[in-house]
Amino acid sequence: MTRDPDPSLRLLWRHAAPGQEPQRRRGPKQRLSVDEVVDAAIGLADAEGLDAVTMRGLAGRLGLAPMTLYTYVPSRQDLIVLMVDQALGRTHLPELPDDARLRLELVARVQHDDCRAHPWLLDVTGVRAWLGPHAADRYEWQLAAVDGLGLGDIEMDQTVALLVGFAGSIVHAEHRVRRAEQESGVSDREWWDANAPALGELMAGRSYPLAGRVGLTVGEAYQAAGSPERELEFGLARIIDGVLAHASRASADQSPPAPER
Repeated sequence: MTRDPDPSLRLLWRHAAPGQEPQRRRGPKQRLSVDEVVDAAIGLADAEGLDAVTMRGLAGRLGLAPMTLYTYVPSRQDLIVLMVDQALGRTHLPELPDDARLRLELVARVQHDDCRAHPWLLDVTGVRAWLGPHAADRYEWQLAAVDGLGLGDIEMDQTVALLVGFAGSIVHAEHRVRRAEQESGVSDREWWDANAPALGELMAGRSYPLAGRVGLTVGEAYQAAGSPERELEFGLARIIDGVLAHASRASADQSPPAPER
């Protein structure tokens, strides 16, 4: 069965592909650009989360009638696709260094910083936002960081996914802690200070020598239950160690055998 092209494609590529702008629906002349509408949606999501981005809510924020917003974007899902690509396009992709380790680190750190700036990116599901020009530019840049390590094409893609996924998981954990603090009005440190004595009583009579020792060391070092910053540094270093070791083995396996003497 042949399906029609996704209507969001022309909107996504409206700047990158001249002459491909979608036909504007009939009605009064639009006083805003699609970019301005998407920027407003990004601002709303940054401030209040992705759930706050509704067509009615955004229209009110822009001073538009709700149905007028549909003359800019066909649906909320199309709007989210545009938001993702436009948010990615705000980030300047730095020149990749020669050092392989630094290149891989940069892939993860750029993703980490973007997700921290726009936590709602981690909540986006069910859209094919990679089809946009900024996301495509990002993927090409990420692959360039992995190119030359001796990995196959599938492994290059998986390496990018591993780095990006790990960076996103760290931000997700940070965001979860911040959200809990905002909803409860109690910081992670305050919660542990208030509950540690009771927890000690409840755990009395049970022996946790390793958990007790490590937990005490971690608590003193982090002054909290965890440290996303340290988790990022440690985890990223170990991932890159593994990728480079694997790439080295793969290159050795592909090397021609030494000639017999």
